[in-house]
Amino acid sequence: MKPGVPGQPTPGAKPGVPGQPGVRPAAPGQPGAQKPGVPGQPQPGAPKPGVPGQPGAKPAVPGQPGAQKPGAPKPGAPAAGGTKPPAPTGTKPPAEPPARKPASTKNRLQHVDSNSRLLGQKLVDLGFVDDAQLDSMYEDMRTGETKLEDIAIQRGLVTDEQLLTARAEAHGMKVATLEDLVPQPEAIKIVPKNMAELYKLVPVSFESDTLTVAMADPNNLQALDDIRNFLGVRQVSAVLSPQKALDAFMQKAYGGAGGADGAPEESITSIIAALEADSELGAKAGKRETSIDLDDLEEMANSAPVRKLINMVLLMAIRDKASDIHFEPFEEEYKMRYKCDGVLLEMVPPPRHLANAISSRIKVMSNLDIAERRVPQDGRIELNLGGNRIDMRVSVLPTMFGESVVIRVLDSGSVGLSLDRVGMPPHLLAQFRQVIHKPNGIALVTGPTGSGKTTTLYSALSELNDIETKIITTEDPVEYEIDGLIQCPINSEIDMTFANALRAILRQDPDIVLVGEMRDLETAQIAIQASLTGHLVFSTLHTNDAPSSITRLRDMGVEPFLITATVEAIQAQRLVRRVCVHCKTPYEPTRDQVMELNLTMDEVKGRKFFFGEGCDKCNNNGFKGRTGLYELMIINDDLRDMISRGASTDQLRVYLRNQGVPSLRDCGLLALYNGVTTLDEVVRETVLDEA
Repeated sequence: MKPGVPGQPTPGAKPGVPGQPGVRPAAPGQPGAQKPGVPGQPQPGAPKPGVPGQPGAKPAVPGQPGAQKPGAPKPGAPAAGGTKPPAPTGTKPPAEPPARKPASTKNRLQHVDSNSRLLGQKLVDLGFVDDAQLDSMYEDMRTGETKLEDIAIQRGLVTDEQLLTARAEAHGMKVATLEDLVPQPEAIKIVPKNMAELYKLVPVSFESDTLTVAMADPNNLQALDDIRNFLGVRQVSAVLSPQKALDAFMQKAYGGAGGADGAPEESITSIIAALEADSELGAKAGKRETSIDLDDLEEMANSAPVRKLINMVLLMAIRDKASDIHFEPFEEEYKMRYKCDGVLLEMVPPPRHLANAISSRIKVMSNLDIAERRVPQDGRIELNLGGNRIDMRVSVLPTMFGESVVIRVLDSGSVGLSLDRVGMPPHLLAQFRQVIHKPNGIALVTGPTGSGKTTTLYSALSELNDIETKIITTEDPVEYEIDGLIQCPINSEIDMTFANALRAILRQDPDIVLVGEMRDLETAQIAIQASLTGHLVFSTLHTNDAPSSITRLRDMGVEPFLITATVEAIQAQRLVRRVCVHCKTPYEPTRDQVMELNLTMDEVKGRKFFFGEGCDKCNNNGFKGRTGLYELMIINDDLRDMISRGASTDQLRVYLRNQGVPSLRDCGLLALYNGVTTLDEVVRETVLDEA
């Protein structure tokens, strides 16, 4: 065996190589151990390896203890505590081995994301910082949320120009300064101003069906694919520019309220006017539906005006935080509407003859079959705006007068998933928090579609989400993607139902389970069994209020004793629009309005009522955002006894009111008196408690 390799004979034994003692090296980290490849220090009393003239001496295998780097001085330093012999005249004493670092690189960088590592290495490679400075900046990132580039600038280690150069090289991009950014009408014309603002980029040039854009964030490369799909160009490339240069270019290219060369920014109205004036497109679209062939559909769907119209509608909906976009064909007209804060708002209608072109364009974007117009189709569109991923679910339904298209916008970035932000009164919030921190049981949230049930449940899961807890959800569809949660989408086409998914989930050792909806007895029974075996289960029901949920479970076939053994709480909720704080105005309600609340003028005497006059901040509709109304029924011993005896919904309501539990209408009146919402909103979303 070769000397210096672990497993050699004990000291003094010769391994068969003349003159070479078989000294076993110390284990790494033990006294006398040495780093591989560094001129070593022999153990006390050991002969010096590699003495000239020693027959048969071979160097140790590279990487093994005792190995030297090529060209390194031969070992000869005494062990620790020994006397160092004088160096020969004219020779340099061997260098001391470097100090051992306290932690491995892997452990030191666990808190550093891959983009920061890439940038940090490039800063070192370019000579802008050294390894010690980089490690110090990484350590600062451990204690806060400051980015690496911000730390480097704050410390004065690099200039803005050096940082821009490093970021560009790290991502293989070129740098463009303000002097390099010259507005080209062809590029500006193809990218609307609102699209440039949403994606935080500017168009630089457009040649040979290739669009070049400038951006300040090299990590936003997903935006390039979105822009390419939106605009229908062959390729989109990017250069990196400082944010100040982009802002100046935006002002120069698009102007303040106008576009390039003082022209007004292109709007939906102007796009529709161009569509109406396009006689060739109108002639193709005006054919009888049965005679339109596939080539015509593809040509209409990919025409520039149709692409611009759909792009503008989608961007407007995202900007206004719409939840749904509707494209609806009627016999004499075609409507476009989108839902904001639970209310549909109508946009400027396009020409009726473009119904097929519009639906075909949306089907192209969502990878659906544009030739199939007899059966419903479902698809999806994925966008990335400023690092925020937006998922759009597309539903196409054949009707008498064409295809009705509805796009559901799932923008998790626009929703703050925190229980402190859902609008619960403080006393209800404290009670709800006690429920969700129980070790097992079932917590139900009820209400109609669009009442914020998913947001409430995800806010609860976000609070419970930690490294010690395993949370699995099954939903149809998965609306918000959250790190730390295992999320399973439902797919009924392959028999991936709630019940089947829940069975599989329980074999994954979860602590907390979210079932998107209890639709049938089978799902309810599995959820109950999960609760009885020590799991905390969250789910939803479609009922009008909390007491009605007990009746709903009984109607599904769940035994009353199982309800009382597992259900810990039921929360009903609604969403009402908030009065815009920028145009909030007090007013005196009429007697008829007060009577709608089943109140008298004396009961509201001295109360202040508000409405929104409309302003730029709220798009002139008087409302901005929504808040929740809640009814929380905690299942106590009295309620368990009533449920076991088969108490009716009305009897449960009477008990809750006698115990001081507010109804949805009571919660709405509180929001009304506090100036949060309007009288009309409370009447629209709640009913008088018959109890």
